[in-house]
Amino acid sequence: MEPNNIIKQYIDNQQVEFQKHLDELYHIIKKSAPESEEVISYGMPAFKQNGILVYFAAHKNHLGFYPTSSGIENFREELTGYTFSKGAIQFPYDKPLPKKLIEKIVVFRIVENLQKAEMRKKSKK
Repeated sequence: MEPNNIIKQYIDNQQVEFQKHLDELYHIIKKSAPESEEVISYGMPAFKQNGILVYFAAHKNHLGFYPTSSGIENFREELTGYTFSKGAIQFPYDKPLPKKLIEKIVVFRIVENLQKAEMRKKSKK
């Protein structure tokens, strides 16, 4: 499973020491959201499925993971030990990525976006 050209280009344009981490994060997200569309939004790789699921980006000292505010709020207790804000989580390069947590957040966002899409459909009727 290779990133699409636009995300591959983003990863390839980052510093070599960040590329392995970006590629790993990409694969965790893609495995969790296999039907999602890969895009660049706000200059970052992002995954869409009934709207944006998550974004991610390389930074000097960490990977930024952006699962929207609901993705943070619903997993706040599991994020202890990580720096996070209302919409962002920082994964330091010197620690392994929390694969299971990332998977749970992505699946949560898929379900949340699907529910919102269904609500929009119902409100149009």
